[in-house]
Amino acid sequence: MNNIKLDFTIKDLENISGIKAHTIRIWEKRYNLLEPKRSETNIRFYSNEDLQKLLNIVLLNNNDIKISKISKMSDEELILQTRALAFVTSLNDESINALKLSMFQFDKRLFNNVYEKLLEEKTFQEIFQEVFIPFLNDVGLLWQTDTLKPAHEHFISNLIVQKILINTEKLQFNISETSKTYVLFLPENEIHEIGLLYLNYELVLRGAHTVYLGQSLPLNNLDYFLESDNEICFITSLTIKPYDDKIEDYFKEIDVMIRNSGKTFIAIGQKVNQVKHLDLSPQIHLHNTITDLLKVI
Repeated sequence: MNNIKLDFTIKDLENISGIKAHTIRIWEKRYNLLEPKRSETNIRFYSNEDLQKLLNIVLLNNNDIKISKISKMSDEELILQTRALAFVTSLNDESINALKLSMFQFDKRLFNNVYEKLLEEKTFQEIFQEVFIPFLNDVGLLWQTDTLKPAHEHFISNLIVQKILINTEKLQFNISETSKTYVLFLPENEIHEIGLLYLNYELVLRGAHTVYLGQSLPLNNLDYFLESDNEICFITSLTIKPYDDKIEDYFKEIDVMIRNSGKTFIAIGQKVNQVKHLDLSPQIHLHNTITDLLKVI
């Protein structure tokens, strides 16, 4: 597969592991922990095996095992020590590192093995909040530093989406008798839906009735619900769209739509800070994160 990343620069290793390139070089020189190869133009590069070894080293070192001691371990001992540590103290850290490897290697089996191991210790809710969210935050940083390709992000995002959908489906009989309906959607041309899908899961877990409309929905598609006599609460999540120069107009359109409708509207995301100065209808509620919203629902 052409998109598999086989070689990493030292800057890639820094971005993925969180260890400064200067420190990695010291570990190489002083302890011979990694042995980078060199290209024909004498540029240093690292393999997948180097990346995995570095992540294991970092996990041990972050749990108070000195580099001098780690350097004396064979590769087999390093792997065994990492696995043993993961079972007793650092399951989350070990899992996040393994998810990074599965992403870069397009390894679905590794992803599922990590997930199944987590399920032995945690609920899906705990897995998402304690492992998937920190991991996705790391993915965002890797994206910003140009360490991964769109294919990597799409691959891992789709696997996480599958787990959310499977666990939501298990709750299909959990819906209580309630008059309120939550209608969840993303703004037009917005495709980043993991957060909204998870929110849908949390609402269904609470027994709420939801209608999930998904990605890239024009506001005029909500007319059916606006005309309904039912109690409706719209929820949208803002990641990329609308762009900063369009966001005020977007919320002014929402305000016209919601004011005097008897419906409520919730918007989530850091972008909402850009419209808090507007004189919006009291039926419009703004929250920076899904966690903030879940505290008041």
